[in-house]
Amino acid sequence: MMQSTRPIGELLREWRQRRRLSQLDLAYEADISPRHMSFLETGRSQPSREMLLRLAERLDIPLRERNALLHAAGYAPVYPERPLADPALNAVRKAIDLILAGHAPYPALAVDRHWTLVTANEAVPPLMAQADPALLQAPVNVLRLSLHPKGLAPHIANLAEWRAHLLDRLRRQVEATADPVLIELLRELSAYPAPDGQAFGPVTVEPHAGVAVPFQLKTEAGILSFFSTTMIFGTPVDITLSELAIESFFPADSATAAALAGRAQTAQTG
Repeated sequence: MMQSTRPIGELLREWRQRRRLSQLDLAYEADISPRHMSFLETGRSQPSREMLLRLAERLDIPLRERNALLHAAGYAPVYPERPLADPALNAVRKAIDLILAGHAPYPALAVDRHWTLVTANEAVPPLMAQADPALLQAPVNVLRLSLHPKGLAPHIANLAEWRAHLLDRLRRQVEATADPVLIELLRELSAYPAPDGQAFGPVTVEPHAGVAVPFQLKTEAGILSFFSTTMIFGTPVDITLSELAIESFFPADSATAAALAGRAQTAQTG
């Protein structure tokens, strides 16, 4: 859990400002008076546990940081953080396994809040094999693996476009969570040089077929082109579950679909 010795009013004000809300806006959303909202932020009033949870819900604060707010105000955390191997998450693990297996022969993987690989289906390892083995040692950070000069970056046909997409996505995640690990990861990835040693310039991300940014990977079978979707679990009350995401990749053209189907058939017969 994120620990903090900062006053609870200061933390509330920071989250409100991060969400670009005025005190009046948040007071209206939380059904309290603007005067009371002001007193909470200045420390003239101490929020109750129920009030903190109500404000955190209106501010869409991640569960981990909600626990940190409660701790800063002197209350016990209310959201558990179980490891994925915990028996209480058996049904979740089975659901993840079903989704990943059912997506084959197309690649799909599950990541945590820091983009650390949790698990993947059988279609993923062959696509990662071109990276330096050091980057494939657990724990594997899939963003680092994608953009590192010794990772997949030299093999991504539309690297500038894909890099801009990933960095923008990570930047929005940083804005939403203020997670220090993600802030440092964004700094690291942004500093990676282009594989040919040239600096990355401004990029206009062009959508594929007007719908999604493609991920185009150069392989021995030619360029494989994908678009991706992200799935998260609805209404989680466990921190681990709230921070899990499943990334599924679909073929963006018939050649990619055929190549993946052929690869899967070869694996089954070989």
